[in-house]
Amino acid sequence: MADGLPDSASPLTPPAAKAGGFSLPYVVACGLAMGSADVVPGVSGGSMAFILGIYGELLEAIAGFDLGLLALLRRGAWQAAAARIHLGFLVPLVAGLAVAVLVMVRPITWLYAEHPVFLFAFFFGLILGAILLIARHAHWGVQGLVAMALGVALALLLVTQAPVTMPHDPFTLFWSGAVAIMAMILPGISGSFLLLVLGQYQYVMEGVKGLDLSILLPFAAGCAVGLISFVRLLRWLLHRFHGQVVALLVGFMAGSLWKIWPFRTVLESTRNAKGKLVVLRDALAAPPDAGSLVVALLLAAAGILLVVGIEQLQHRVGVEEMGG
Repeated sequence: MADGLPDSASPLTPPAAKAGGFSLPYVVACGLAMGSADVVPGVSGGSMAFILGIYGELLEAIAGFDLGLLALLRRGAWQAAAARIHLGFLVPLVAGLAVAVLVMVRPITWLYAEHPVFLFAFFFGLILGAILLIARHAHWGVQGLVAMALGVALALLLVTQAPVTMPHDPFTLFWSGAVAIMAMILPGISGSFLLLVLGQYQYVMEGVKGLDLSILLPFAAGCAVGLISFVRLLRWLLHRFHGQVVALLVGFMAGSLWKIWPFRTVLESTRNAKGKLVVLRDALAAPPDAGSLVVALLLAAAGILLVVGIEQLQHRVGVEEMGG
């Protein structure tokens, strides 16, 4: 690594250095995995992008939505515009993500409601395995250790917050959308969980169901501004401080393990408008019995093995390393 820039074999290398690095089936599969993860409260689709090795390409594609893109569209330079936003990558990724949300929302929400220990034990192993493998590419000097500690602290601060009561005016919806989407792109942090913390989740979901533009327009504008601006900052940081940023992201993922520890005890809860139980505050708990512990360990081990299998698959399909 020279001048603080990542070398060509590092994870999170920009796609300009590896054009055409992903096959269509692999990108669709990544979208399916990200969509399935986003359905699970507390689990980030960004984590799956990081694990699957497409994180850098995803950042580059999103960063392409800028004034330069508008200039190309005004000139009718459609091919250059498509290349700028990596359209051949984004379309199958978004298609896979959308299909996963539509298809997996029922079985995953059923597991979340009926067998949360099984679901979260598997994802706990998945994230833990990813941390162990991706950590090989972080900078582990003093700066890297400080960055990881900061990532852990920030993640814990976010995932342990109880929901607050906030107004639903357009300005609040705008910055809530910006904050949620910035969190969503970070591995380990769930954007939907942050909306819940900000007291906007149910209100925004009702707006989506009813196609209420007075809710959706300011929220979508906040998402667009937050995503484009934050991605550009994150991309610059990855170029300039690659190893330290990987350490920071590893810290985010490690801190998120608190939220997906499978055994929990509810400290405070309420009922929403439909009578469903909503957990406001919870805490870690010990396994209730030996059988539950064994099942959780087996599912966590399955998650770790899946990450190892993903790494082997990446070598076969030409993806450099998980982390993208």
